[in-house]
Amino acid sequence: MALGTDNRVFALAFARMADSLGNSFLIIVLPLYIASGEVSLAGLDGVSTELLVGVVLSLFGLLNSSLQPFTGRLSDRTGQRTRYILAGLLVLALGSVIYPFVSSYWAVLGARAMQGIGAALTVPIVLALVNDYTDDTGRGNDFGVFNTFRLIGFGFGPIVAGLLITGGVASETVVSYDVFGVTVSGFDAAFAVAVAGALVAFALVSLLVSDPEDLDGEASEDLSVRVRTEDGLDSVFVVGLGTFFMATGIAIFATLQEVINAQLGQTPFLFSIQFAAVVIANVVFQVPIGRASDRYGRRPFLIGGFALLIPSLAVQGLIPAFVGSLPATVAGVGTGSLLMLVFRLLQGISVAMVFAPGLAVAGDLAREGESGTTLSVLTTAFGFGIAAGPLISGVLIRFGFAWPFFTVAGLAAVALVLTYAEVEETAPALT
Repeated sequence: MALGTDNRVFALAFARMADSLGNSFLIIVLPLYIASGEVSLAGLDGVSTELLVGVVLSLFGLLNSSLQPFTGRLSDRTGQRTRYILAGLLVLALGSVIYPFVSSYWAVLGARAMQGIGAALTVPIVLALVNDYTDDTGRGNDFGVFNTFRLIGFGFGPIVAGLLITGGVASETVVSYDVFGVTVSGFDAAFAVAVAGALVAFALVSLLVSDPEDLDGEASEDLSVRVRTEDGLDSVFVVGLGTFFMATGIAIFATLQEVINAQLGQTPFLFSIQFAAVVIANVVFQVPIGRASDRYGRRPFLIGGFALLIPSLAVQGLIPAFVGSLPATVAGVGTGSLLMLVFRLLQGISVAMVFAPGLAVAGDLAREGESGTTLSVLTTAFGFGIAAGPLISGVLIRFGFAWPFFTVAGLAAVALVLTYAEVEETAPALT
């Protein structure tokens, strides 16, 4: 036990860190891979690259999210967690193995679909285990610790991917590597890292994690999401809706990689830094915010997080419009690129204020033995948001650069109003 956190939570956190590192590679790699010419787009004439990228990135989230209520319930009903997590990690690894050997867009789509199924077997069940291992007084802290390590992998993966593919900050072309006399492209090297991440996670879970002894497998068979209570909207449902809007705001960015790089005159590596900024801010703030929510309550952080999310998203859409009135560079880096980085960091702080407290609300309200089911409401919402974001940005970018950002800022405003009006305080210290 360290820092008041069960060592099994640390093991799960490290496993998710390794898995997330590999999977986040693909968020940066797949858009470049599809646009590189190495993937045949036969029969897709007239369809924009941004939309094709959006479909690939969204399919993962759609399948992942659609299946999570069933996988979460399955783990509750059977009283088994680890066997499903291990199966999901193997499917994720297999999907990454396939990418270097396919040459058509449809095959890439199929491999990504396979990975969506694998993620559905891991995401809600891992969180259910974290909730099983924790207690009411430390739930915010434990989810903060778990998310910190998970987000280290998710946040730094794109940075490493950008370096691995292009070979450096200034490069815009995909490099190759000589591995024991065999030439390996930057793309194939990135896919290999994704495979390795899933296998490392598999090893950690196999060796260090076990199912809680008190799981009795007596959860109900009802898969319905409770929307209303006698007093209004259900708190878990509202937090799930807010999580969906928050995740949508995170995911719009990936589809716009080529557009943002062109608008700001920057390299793929700078884009990977900006993409990772949201997650880096989460890494810094998750644990202190999670701990504070145990002491001061969940509601203040949820409300403050959505309030900060609105301007942090909206301003990103305005950066290309007013960057011309500012100095062209600061310390050798484009002013627009630096501004995008600053507001992505602010967005990351807002996400940290929502993430751990939101999971803690669901964990506080979960009935005995039904953590997988209750937490799957939030993980499903997050996955659907990650799926919806690329599609929204792929469609709305046709109307102007600012439209995707303004749209998700509006969704964040809806989340703010609903959270203030409907989410109850669940922290044991205040109830």
